[in-house]
Amino acid sequence: MSNDYPVVRLLAGRHRRIAGGHPWAYSNELAMTDEAKALPPGSLVVLSTHAGEAVGVAGFNPHSLIAARLIERRPKTVIDAGYFADRLRRCLAMRERLYDGSCYRLVHAEADGLPGLIVDRFGDALVVQFNAALMERQRDMILEALASVLAPRLVVLRNDSPVRRLEGLDMRIETVAGEVSGPVELRETGGRFLADLAGGQKTGWFYDQRDNRRFIASLARGARVLDVYSHTGGFAVQAALAGAQSVVAVDKSEAALVLAERSAGLNGCADRCSFVRADAFGEMERLARTGARYEIVIADPPAFIRSKKDLKPGIKGYRKMMRLSARLTAPGGFLFVASCSHHMTAELFDEQIRKTLTDAGRSARILRRAGAGADHPAHPFLPESAYLKTLVLQLD
Repeated sequence: MSNDYPVVRLLAGRHRRIAGGHPWAYSNELAMTDEAKALPPGSLVVLSTHAGEAVGVAGFNPHSLIAARLIERRPKTVIDAGYFADRLRRCLAMRERLYDGSCYRLVHAEADGLPGLIVDRFGDALVVQFNAALMERQRDMILEALASVLAPRLVVLRNDSPVRRLEGLDMRIETVAGEVSGPVELRETGGRFLADLAGGQKTGWFYDQRDNRRFIASLARGARVLDVYSHTGGFAVQAALAGAQSVVAVDKSEAALVLAERSAGLNGCADRCSFVRADAFGEMERLARTGARYEIVIADPPAFIRSKKDLKPGIKGYRKMMRLSARLTAPGGFLFVASCSHHMTAELFDEQIRKTLTDAGRSARILRRAGAGADHPAHPFLPESAYLKTLVLQLD
């Protein structure tokens, strides 16, 4: 069987990068003919070289800088619900090899061969993000495939990411299967947690920090722990569950802290946890003035740098966060810092921690350098897909 998708050609000499493995073609690399410009955003096309040699099947958006997203390198392939079901089964098989249970990121966009698609699994509940016109246009087929492979009880579409605007898509949250009756429970590293799938940040839970939460928890026995930007308490509750003497969780979202406190109760460690609703910078400054020190300080903020224009103020934000958190870390204690901004490169991130240590007059050693968990694979040709940077340091 072969498809009858329209052909969109690359300009002369512009095929080498995508033919070599990169999954994107930019608008200035394509022949934007009147016929191409008339195609609806997200249309499936056969992408070919200027000489007419087919490269593969792509999703085409004439209104986006990333104008073509390659989904399949076999150019005659028909993209239908069965195709998506096969891809989903492949994703599922890999996650089932990685993890016990059914709580993880099931689909991580380009790295899983499904450009612009995110699926987080919470047992029999799914949160789906269509972050590219390609996936938005194939929405019904994808939902059919998810139903076929997983038969979920609940499916929430969190199409409220700002990246959709770059694709000319609107922002909305929908429940397309089942009913959201409250937070759902998930299991992680022996702990029980609650996630708000419809109203929480992103998909309701940050699976990407799973391995980092486990590592910090391994250091926590008997420690006083400060967790700023705590969100729903993933780091904080795991540390308490691992035997921390006390844990202070700071976040500005009352709704997130309510879930964190409930999670602490589910794990039987609420007596060692306190939850403070406050601005992270303001609370760290207040604690520093009191002379407070902690054996573990965790600083996992939201993205300070959302675009290139935010780079300079964002770097200042990370420096301030590192300076304050280092000041609150007791001698011999451990500092965990993270950045989920892909514009903050690993080199820039390391530079900020070096400057922080110099300014504070502290010596330290890096114990661990890590990124996202294995259910968030990085695409080999998209360094920006390795967005998460984390460091664990012991400070003298």
